[in-house]
Amino acid sequence: MLEKPDLDEEQIIACLHEAYGLVAHQLEFLPLGADINSAVYRALISDGRPYFVKLRRGEFNPIAVTLPRFLSDQGIPQIIAPLPTHRGELWAHLESFRLSLYPFVEGRDGFEVVLFPRQWADFGVALKHIHTLQLPESLASLIPRETYPPQFREQVNRFLERAKVDACSDSVAIKVAQLLRDQGALIRDLILRAEALAHLLYVQPDGFVLCHGDAHAGNILIDQAGALYIVDWDNPILAPKERDLMFIGGAQGFRGVTPQEEEQLFYRGYGPAQVDPAALAYYRYERIIQDIAAFGEQLLDSPDGGDDREQSFRYLASNFLPGNTIDVAYRSDAFSDSIIGRSGTLPG
Repeated sequence: MLEKPDLDEEQIIACLHEAYGLVAHQLEFLPLGADINSAVYRALISDGRPYFVKLRRGEFNPIAVTLPRFLSDQGIPQIIAPLPTHRGELWAHLESFRLSLYPFVEGRDGFEVVLFPRQWADFGVALKHIHTLQLPESLASLIPRETYPPQFREQVNRFLERAKVDACSDSVAIKVAQLLRDQGALIRDLILRAEALAHLLYVQPDGFVLCHGDAHAGNILIDQAGALYIVDWDNPILAPKERDLMFIGGAQGFRGVTPQEEEQLFYRGYGPAQVDPAALAYYRYERIIQDIAAFGEQLLDSPDGGDDREQSFRYLASNFLPGNTIDVAYRSDAFSDSIIGRSGTLPG
């Protein structure tokens, strides 16, 4: 969120005192991320210690805080665990928000810095540990399982139809509608290919593992000493490991290396892996479709959002740039043509 939420900062300070016993004398809003339902702050406590405050409104899954706490307790150093309240809970209520508190790690994300080979290896080691971890049933039962749902594909189809006829008055919405019209044929092809691969994967044995679900460059944090952390556990999922591995070499914001170099550096830490190319292609297509759905909902359904709107449009449009996510997804797909067939439709 790039703009402050409509919430008095004194309320946040009071919540920190009541729930955590901390006296904050300074609260700084941090304009980070593309999620319009999450806002983050740096709180400076009276003894000089900084803390990271995260506010989440709307849908809130407690697993977003209980899981990183568990992973940290399992000895994975690349996880920043939330801190408990006085009552031992991992979040506090603040009006329509859930507030969670973390140690503040000064650093920059993978959009801003070029990862060194050691950091790529650390990233690989951490994801391998996560993918091979045995979760207790009490925790695993709270994590969604992959079902390859059609909801985002259907939503994007609706946006494509709306873009043909709706008159938009907001400047950003006008640009989004024009983009959807210009790229309509390409987007429909992405949807068809994702649908074909979803059918293929749905009938295969699962082999599901714990996945972060959103392991792009913006969710990799490098601190001032060079340590790497995987942050933002809002969307974990039990799924094929390719749910996370699609981000490696997938044009997902990492800087300074080619997609091939990303893979080489990452797998030095992750180790040998039998990657399912059908699952990899599916997740790369589906990621693009989810972006179009999320940004379409944000930018076409409401004029709200201020500076977040322009940034979101840039994120959306970047998918269509040469060599970016769409080109990479097509290059990784060796299956959907044979499934779709010459008719351009899925077999009945």
